[in-house]
Amino acid sequence: MSNISNVSTYRTTAINNRRYLGNKYKLLPFITNVVNLNCTEIKSVADIFSGTGAVASAFLDKRIITNDILYSNYICNLAWFSSERFSKQKIINYIVNYNSFSIDEENYMTENFADTYFSKDDCSRIGYIRQNIEDDFLAGELNERERAILITSLLYAMDKIANTCGHYDAYRKGVEFDKHLELAVPTPKQNKRKNQCFNEDANELVKHIKADLVYIDPPYNSRQYCDTYHLIENVARWEKPVVSGVARKPDRSAIKSDYCTKKASTAFEELIGNINAHYILLSYNNMANKGNDRSNARITDDVILKVLGEKGDVQVFSESYKAFTAGKSNIDDNEERLFLCKCY
Repeated sequence: MSNISNVSTYRTTAINNRRYLGNKYKLLPFITNVVNLNCTEIKSVADIFSGTGAVASAFLDKRIITNDILYSNYICNLAWFSSERFSKQKIINYIVNYNSFSIDEENYMTENFADTYFSKDDCSRIGYIRQNIEDDFLAGELNERERAILITSLLYAMDKIANTCGHYDAYRKGVEFDKHLELAVPTPKQNKRKNQCFNEDANELVKHIKADLVYIDPPYNSRQYCDTYHLIENVARWEKPVVSGVARKPDRSAIKSDYCTKKASTAFEELIGNINAHYILLSYNNMANKGNDRSNARITDDVILKVLGEKGDVQVFSESYKAFTAGKSNIDDNEERLFLCKCY
């Protein structure tokens, strides 16, 4: 990658600039207010179903532990929260170069996704950019966090132009691709704290970490995030798997979540039993009897209160809000609840 010494024009992007089901960015004042008023001596926060990292971003004054079963979310969390130093100028140079290139090549993306979620031209650029990031990382030109920041920039840019309603279960056929790929420069901080980012099953992770506050935001219903974001996951991993079906999905069986199945209550009980923390804060909304069957909550309030009650004293807080959905839901009075457990 050539160096650009006089860079004057580029866009930046922040952590919240991505569409994501269940994103809690708009609820951060509610969440932080509950923590500030009811929790004491919080020096470390673990966000073990972190998604894109929105909640973790509200606790940058603490030591942060993030985790997500999706590698694409792990990469984004590594970009935003890792303690590894990175060169901002290097990131700018790469992104300005990527935006200036006219790329016309056949690659994994054009062969599998041309004129589906993205135009063939943009697929060519996505495939080239992702491969270049990997090649330069393996050649030692990029460290782990710089690689993560560039991949994050690419994923956010894809999200801006994707021919979808915010997820990758389907794409609209016969559309004009009037938006084209343009990367922006992510704006993470040079974190001095010893933050940790994991890509594990949360139930296994809690067996070997501890934090003053553990925040839990598991999937609520049967919609698997690996199905919804399979293409983002595919590009992040860059293992170039075989894809099939109209939606062009790879095999996702290894990253299916028990929290989207009938095993959810059992998984939740096991999770809580193994948490080592002073406080547990659970987000879980009130959709149990709303929407269609796929939207119904997998864990009942009775189970939540029983399991948390065995761990400590429980308080419940609620706030109404309009959630980001895939466009098919007609639920207007969604209510997010926070279950706060002060552990014995």
